[in-house]
Amino acid sequence: MGLLNLFKLEKLKVQVFSTRERLGKPASKDIFEVMFNPESYSQSFENVFSSSQGINTSGREARYSLSKPSNLSLKLIIDGTGVSNYGAENLLSGIKDVYKEVQRFLELTSYMDGDIHEPKFLIVEWGKLNFKCRLKSVTVNYTLFDSAGLPLRAELNTVFVSDVETKQRLKKESKNSPDLTHSRIVQAHDTLPLLCEQIYGSPHYFIQIAQVNKLNDFRNLQPGQELFFPPLVN
Repeated sequence: MGLLNLFKLEKLKVQVFSTRERLGKPASKDIFEVMFNPESYSQSFENVFSSSQGINTSGREARYSLSKPSNLSLKLIIDGTGVSNYGAENLLSGIKDVYKEVQRFLELTSYMDGDIHEPKFLIVEWGKLNFKCRLKSVTVNYTLFDSAGLPLRAELNTVFVSDVETKQRLKKESKNSPDLTHSRIVQAHDTLPLLCEQIYGSPHYFIQIAQVNKLNDFRNLQPGQELFFPPLVN
């Protein structure tokens, strides 16, 4: 490794996956590596509190309702002027097609994938940042053009929203009170109606719970299997 590489910060990468579990390392075609690392990035967090207040009152308690997923905001630069390359490297690489690179970013992060019927799942990785997310929004600004009107430089103002698997979220929350989503490990002789009776007070929700857990045969639960029971919607 050369001396310069010791001080070279790894490029920010957006890794693309077809499943929320994000298992393994994606192929190179499913990794978008930025040309220039961002000068900064920002993360936002928001707690939501109930807005209800009694009539003829001058204030209210801030009753916690929920925490919204965090957002990550980044400005990514795509440059086709060759300013990022020098000498022989510039001659070998040529000028990057900015429009095609923007389209590649959109195809990887924003467009609906025909196999999963939604945009793909992402990990934004840079240094200690390892952010499991989906692309919430992107605004593309073309800022420099050649004599034919083709873009030579683009700024992508992106916002990624945190995307956490239910299992990981429940582990992080470590809730002990009987609210919101529950998880159960199936024991011998457990049935879905019986578990619904224990959690909801009625066995009649077993069809909905089978759908939530994507069970092909709810009559044959396997011991050790983990099931999720979301809150009832009133």
